[in-house]
This record gives sequence, C-alpha cells and structure tokens, in this order.
Amino acid sequence: MSTRQHRILKSSMGVAFATLLSRLLGLVRVMLEAMVLGGGAFASAWQLAFMVPNLFRRLLGEGALGTALIPVITHTEARCGLMQVRRDLSVVFAALGVLLAAIVVIFSIGARLLVPFVTTEYSRMALHLLPLLMPYALFICLIGVIGAILNSRQVFFLPALGALLLNFFLIGGLAAGFLRHLEENTDSLWPLLEKLSLLVLCSGALQLALMLWLLYHKGVFPAFRGFSLRHSRVLGELWKLVLPGLIGGAALQVSFVVDRLLAAQLGPQAVPALTYTDRIIDLPIGIFALSLGSVLMANMSRAAAHNDITTMGEDLMFGLRQVYFACVPMAVFVVVFREPLMRLMFLRGNFTTADLAAAGSVAMFYGAGIPIFCAQKVILPAFYARKEMKKPLYVSLLCITVNIILNLILMWPLRQGGIALATLLAALLNNSLLLWLLYREGLPYRPRVLAASFARALGAALPAAGVFYLYPTLRERLTLPIVGELFAFLIILGLFCLLYLVLCRLFGGREPGEMLQIFYSRHRGGNRETPVS
Repeated sequence: MSTRQHRILKSSMGVAFATLLSRLLGLVRVMLEAMVLGGGAFASAWQLAFMVPNLFRRLLGEGALGTALIPVITHTEARCGLMQVRRDLSVVFAALGVLLAAIVVIFSIGARLLVPFVTTEYSRMALHLLPLLMPYALFICLIGVIGAILNSRQVFFLPALGALLLNFFLIGGLAAGFLRHLEENTDSLWPLLEKLSLLVLCSGALQLALMLWLLYHKGVFPAFRGFSLRHSRVLGELWKLVLPGLIGGAALQVSFVVDRLLAAQLGPQAVPALTYTDRIIDLPIGIFALSLGSVLMANMSRAAAHNDITTMGEDLMFGLRQVYFACVPMAVFVVVFREPLMRLMFLRGNFTTADLAAAGSVAMFYGAGIPIFCAQKVILPAFYARKEMKKPLYVSLLCITVNIILNLILMWPLRQGGIALATLLAALLNNSLLLWLLYREGLPYRPRVLAASFARALGAALPAAGVFYLYPTLRERLTLPIVGELFAFLIILGLFCLLYLVLCRLFGGREPGEMLQIFYSRHRGGNRETPVS
C-alpha cells in the first residue's frame, strides 16, 4: 500500500468512526421509532413528511452542489489563494440562503393548500407536519455545503460528528414521548409528532452553528466584506458544474419519491417497511462508502488539478477493492440473517409481526445491493473530480427511467419487495455503465483485478455464513428474553467476521493487512508509490 493510499484509508477510517457513532445512534433512533410509531399510519405520516427536507439535503446539501464545490475550491485556492476562496464562499452562501428560504416558504404553503384534496389519514398528517419540518431543509443544506468545504481543507472527522445531534434530540424526544404516551393511555400520537418536528429544528440550528464555528476556526469563513454578486464568477462556474448533477440528483430524488408514493398505494405498512430497512442498509453505506468516497473526492480533485490520471486510476482501484472487501460480507450477512436481525431490532412496542413480515422481502433485496450501492459512492468521484458531470447525468437519467418502469412491473407481484428489487437492478446497471465509460476514457484501472477482488470476498463470505446455523441452538441455550437473543446474535456475528477474515487472508486478499496497517504499523516516511493490485 502506497503512502498516499495509506493516508486515504486512514482519513476515511476516521470519518467512518465518526459516522459509525452517528449511524449507531441513528439505528437506536429507528428502533425507537418502530417501537413508538409502529409500522402503520403514524410511521407513514412521519416518514413521508421527513422525506421532503431530506430530499433537499441529498440534492443541495450532500448532492451536486457540495460535490461540485470541492474541485472549484481546490482549483481556486491553487490559482488565486485562500482570500479569493472566502470571497467566493460569501457569494455561494448568500445565493443558497435566498434559494432555500424560498423553497421553505413555497413547500410550506403548498402543503397547507393540498390538505383538502388528500383522503388518506397518514397523507393528511404528513401534509400538516411538513410546514413544521421544512425549515430543517435550510439548516441541513447549509450544513452539507459547509461539510464539503471542510473536506476540501482535509477536515473530515469533526464535520461527521455533527450528525450526532439530530439523533440525540430525537432519541430523547421519542423516549420521553413514549413514556408520556403510556401514562396518558391514548391512541393518538399526533402531539408526539409535533414535538419531534420541533426537536428536528432545534438540532439543525445547533449543528449549523457548530459547523460555522468550524469554518471560522479553519480560516475559511466567508468574507462578506466587499460582497458583490456582479463581480463574482463562482456562481457561473458552479452553475455549469452543478446543473448536470442537479438534474441527475433531482431525477434520482424524484425516483426516490416515486418509490415511496407507489409504496403508499400498497397500504400503510409498505412505506415503513422500505424506510426501516433502508436505515439498516444505510449503516454500511454511511459508515464506509460515504467516508471513503468523501476522502477520495478530495484526493482525486487534487490529482485532477495536476492532470495526474494515473493516480486517479490507482485511487479508484484501491477504493473499489476496499468496498468489496468490507461490503460483500455485509450483504451476505443481511441476506442470510435478515429475519433474526429485523426481529431483534424492531419487534417490540407498536411494531407487530405483520409489520415484520412486510419488511422481510425488502431486507433481502436491499441487503444484496449493499456492495452495489457502496461502490457507486467510490466510482462517481472519478468523474466529478475532473468536472465531468454530464456523463453521470445521462447514465443516471437512463437508470432512473429503468427503475420506475421496473417498479411498476415488480411492485404488484412482489409488493414492497418488488420496489426494493427494482432499486437494486437499476443501481447495478448504473455502476456497470459508469465503469464501462471510465474504461473507454482510458482511466488506468484493471477490471479483471476488481472482479477477482469481488469474487474473493464473496468466496470467503459464503462459507463463513455457515455459522448462522448455530444461531437457533445458541438462542435456546441463552434463555433470557431479548438479552439472550442479543448475545447469541453478537456471538454469531463475531464468529462470522473472524472466519471471513481468515478465509479472505487464505485466499490471498491484501485488504485485511491493509486495514491492520492503519492500527498497528508505524507509518514509514517517504513518497515512494507502489503499484496497486
């Protein structure tokens, strides 16, 4: 492993650790949501309403704008210095703030106007909640853009910790609300949904304040003195880069919304089944793939600024190998062990066995797609770092169209499982087309080596999954309710991970050793690069 790759992996592991804390708390939050809100109308209302500000977070905060901003900042600093970067950021923040404020007002008013035309109970509740939640879109989009700015300064760990706040606020609100709900012995959870919405706003405001402090501390706070929209070129440059990604991101979010709206036609259990399972799958994507992708984006942008295509190819190879090594066993684990996993996490309180059954097929298809979903986060920086936005856009539009068509075909025989399968197939097509385009463009990576890495990970994970047959015996012997099941689960998980690592090493995999270097080996100086295989 080269010095550069050591730094990439070490930085991504730091982000992954911070994200792990956030996502584990998020998992606790989701488990509380399932216990308190159940898998029916109240859960559907909350998830449909919260979907809208999250849509803008993905589109503007963590999507095209944040992605385009990294190479723009990197190139501007190399050409004109840090002060010009700060002036450009003042223009970006002013324009984005006005745009987001207009979005909040339009969607809040629109939700109120739509209420009389909606018939289902959970849809009406969602529209009533939306004006309370929409200001969060302003906070979280600015937070996402600030995170991209800090990533360009090689600051990864602290921005990732900020996401803990939302989970802290909602976990406290759900726990307190549930206890009060039990005391009052009422069937309505509407007052709790209103309080949760206010807690979301409080967490967003506090997180934004902390991120602004980080900008100031790192010396990249926007320089508003002498502010002028007319004399800044950054909006025009960003517009050219962002527009293709914005169209692709908007289409992707339209596809996500279509998924949820189609699922809502299948009954009140379908949306929670997709959402709760998606939160489980989001754990490995957020912990590993997004962390690695954000570090690769910063490193590839610097390589692209120096027209170093060889380094970009090596980084892509390295990133995909690490994704396959970490995510293929996760996929096998979730697919094989999905029923005990879902039961252990969600089957309590207002979440019933019928809700659990509705989520089973979703977990199978989403789980199988973990390596595919994660690989996409590593492949896209190879385009975006070169300011190549149009080709991913065209591929995205094609795959979104395929996804919607497959939804309509598969949702009726497989219900919500069909929607999950359509997402998996569309993501597989997307990755295949992107890698084919990179190969045609001459980016130096070796598909056969990547295929061998994937096959080695799968060949080690499948035999390791045999330990799952021990789970029923362990669960019977550990007779304590819930705690015994949890201990049996953790024992099986530990055995699976140990056996997978041993088999992967026996099959000649380099990745376990590369991971161990981060924790145990002393970093040896020098800039000598070694080939990637």
